[in-house]
Amino acid sequence: MSRSPGLKMRNVVSFLAFFLTLNALAEGKLNKIEEDNWQELLTGEWMVEFFAPWCPACRGLQPTWEDFAGWSEDLDIGIGQVDVTTSPGLSGRFMVTALPTIFHVKDGVFRQYRGARDKDSFISFVEDKKWTGVEPISSWKSPDSLQMSLVSYFFKLSMVLRNVHTTLTEDYQMPYWVSYVAFAVATILLGGILGLILVCCIDCVYPPRRDDELHHHVQQATRADKKDSDAEEEDDVEELEGSQDEGEEDQDTQDENLSQDEGENSQDEGNSQDEASQNSQEEGSQDESENYRSENKSRRRRARKAD
Repeated sequence: MSRSPGLKMRNVVSFLAFFLTLNALAEGKLNKIEEDNWQELLTGEWMVEFFAPWCPACRGLQPTWEDFAGWSEDLDIGIGQVDVTTSPGLSGRFMVTALPTIFHVKDGVFRQYRGARDKDSFISFVEDKKWTGVEPISSWKSPDSLQMSLVSYFFKLSMVLRNVHTTLTEDYQMPYWVSYVAFAVATILLGGILGLILVCCIDCVYPPRRDDELHHHVQQATRADKKDSDAEEEDDVEELEGSQDEGEEDQDTQDENLSQDEGENSQDEGNSQDEASQNSQEEGSQDESENYRSENKSRRRRARKAD
């Protein structure tokens, strides 16, 4: 079965790109940056590309980058490449989130190139020093900082876990859930071990208190509690005494009010008795006057009859 002309042309282009890459590396123009030699970027001026063999955009940029590498001597600049599949720690150290990614480095100061991706633009960026108008990467994200070194180790660990997963599922033909369960159990065990180590380190730095010191502190705390309780009892006693005194004062005032009410009642009764006696006297005098009048009338009647 014959191949199509387009497929043949693609194979020819891939072969030429591979041949040019080997030629550039042999001449020392295109430097391969890895985990063990990346610190060479901290001295001098560099242009570095992060790529992956499976990335279509990276494969398209490869011929242009190789042509640009031929100008390294004329521009007095180092030109390198980082394969993120073989150096995952560097992708974490530089926080590479898209491919291809290009950085310009000048004496350890990193700037990300965001211009056009052709040879003339690369040459103009370096020759005309257009990189001076690009803001450098902040110090806390600098690839040579401690925190970015830790990030690089996490990226390495992720690549190791990915390789283990690939080995379990492809080489040993295990189901995916077996791999997931194995990673879950390993994560729990690793977390327990790290927690135990952390507790031991804390105990070494801040050792626990002795029993005597603890007993002494407990005694002091109990004494303080007793003092507080005694003070509270004294306050309660004073409050009770004050309430009793107030009760006695209230009782005295009530007794005085009752005695005054009784005196007023007795006065009212005396007045009522005087009024009754006066009424009875008045009634008696009225009766006497009426008797006197009736006697006079009877005497007059008798005198008339005698006449």
